[in-house]
Amino acid sequence: MDDFAFIPLGGTGEIGMNLNVYRCDGKLLAVDCGIGFGGPENPAVEVMVPDPAWLAERRDDLVALVITHAHEDHVGAVAHLWPSLRCPVIAGPFTSSVLRRKLAEAGLGHDVKLITVPLPGKHKVGPFDLEFLRVTHSVPEASALVLRTRHGTVLHTGDWKLDPHPLIGPPTDEAAFAKLGEEGVLAMVCDSTNAMVEGHSGSEAEVRRNLNAIIRGLRGRIAVTCFSTNLARVESIALAGQAAGRDVALFGRSLRNAVASARECGYLESVRDFISEEEADSLPDDKLLLICTGSQGEPRSALSKMAADTHPSISLGEGDTVIFSSRMIPGNEKGILHVQDELTRAGCRVMTADDHAVHVSGHPARDELKRLYALVKPKISIPVHGEWRHLSKHAELARECGAEPILIEDGDIVRLAPGKADVVGSAVVGRLVIDGNRLLPMEGAVMGARKRMLFNGVVVASLAVDEAGRIVGRPRISAPGLFDSDGPEPGQLADELARGVSDLPKGLRREDDALTEAVRSVLRKAVGRRLKKRPNVEVHLLRV
Repeated sequence: MDDFAFIPLGGTGEIGMNLNVYRCDGKLLAVDCGIGFGGPENPAVEVMVPDPAWLAERRDDLVALVITHAHEDHVGAVAHLWPSLRCPVIAGPFTSSVLRRKLAEAGLGHDVKLITVPLPGKHKVGPFDLEFLRVTHSVPEASALVLRTRHGTVLHTGDWKLDPHPLIGPPTDEAAFAKLGEEGVLAMVCDSTNAMVEGHSGSEAEVRRNLNAIIRGLRGRIAVTCFSTNLARVESIALAGQAAGRDVALFGRSLRNAVASARECGYLESVRDFISEEEADSLPDDKLLLICTGSQGEPRSALSKMAADTHPSISLGEGDTVIFSSRMIPGNEKGILHVQDELTRAGCRVMTADDHAVHVSGHPARDELKRLYALVKPKISIPVHGEWRHLSKHAELARECGAEPILIEDGDIVRLAPGKADVVGSAVVGRLVIDGNRLLPMEGAVMGARKRMLFNGVVVASLAVDEAGRIVGRPRISAPGLFDSDGPEPGQLADELARGVSDLPKGLRREDDALTEAVRSVLRKAVGRRLKKRPNVEVHLLRV
């Protein structure tokens, strides 16, 4: 197909799970491949990824996957989805370092062709002339992606902000964006996360000053949690701890991996070596600062284990302070508040960005968006990376700035050229759940059964019948989460089941499948009468 199109498969109409596709003259280029969190609307789900089926069906035309930066919502799904795509992966030096560790952990270290492009830098793949422009974000070496094609030029901003003092790496290259604007930009596909926030997002330098002042005045153990790859923040926390005479320890695998990649790429040179988890517990409380994973309340994170007092190496309690140097990602509020509540119950003082200036966003507020539109001057604006309220506010701003906005969501196919830009079709989209080492469809049978069990419970019946279908002995019923195993209900259900089976037609009782379904129906109705629920019912039938 001789056109130039944009197709979001994840991250448009939602925050997280970014997976975007550009099509040019029949060839495809994917941009970013990230995870998302289940949130309260999906209580049986911890981590999700976008379903790559539409792209996997066309992988013969897929020339590469480009990763704009090393945040989990942009890079976290690569190891899970690459076996379906099997294409080269292109990234900057720090992102490549992070990705190599992820691929090695997944056993894919020798399978994936990983192309590292210096930043700023250029790379040609298929019909796409790519240029990587340096932008500031809450991770080192974030980049915006310029796609030059015979149909026109698109700027894919990735995640960015304008920070004159980002602490790690240079500020956003506004001169490069101005030059691009003079060249002419057909469309800008742009971050919408803070499109509802007036003013400016703030500077990392301000956070560093505040953390220094706060940590210097505290006693007891101090634990600070932040996003693992926000290395400017990690550096600020560590330097504040050092200045206060404290040794600093890292708690959490993703944090240790991010720091290892940072050291590999020449960052964190001003920070002394971190002490081990084992050393940390032997230090006086006033001499210890912990940097922890768990800012989003992740159940298996280091901070969650400390809050539950189940961490094998360290504990927090009366007189200690925990600082959340991060924002709440939408959907994670319940988990974060639970961890904060548990820490408070244990006697810790909890400090957050709501009451102390310990965090600034890595995404552009409205003044920064206006500045970028003034530099780039795109004809078309496509807001992405946000929920619908963020996208619509961004679209209003884009129109005020002289660009024609196109509001879309995951699965829409936007033809950018030739002709007038418009939505011309749709791609099948969906979500997959990471369940151990496998991927399950969000709307599939397994997750559907798990969701039903979560809300309606499960009943398991074991019974033996003879050749005629008469029950031998007494059925055994268990209903965890519905009835107490020591209560009368399981026995009552067993008796009701026995009566129900004896009332079944003789012919039906001789057929295993038919008898199993009948037993399932009897039990479901019996529980329904008692509890007004429709549980999952599992039947183990033994014919003797």
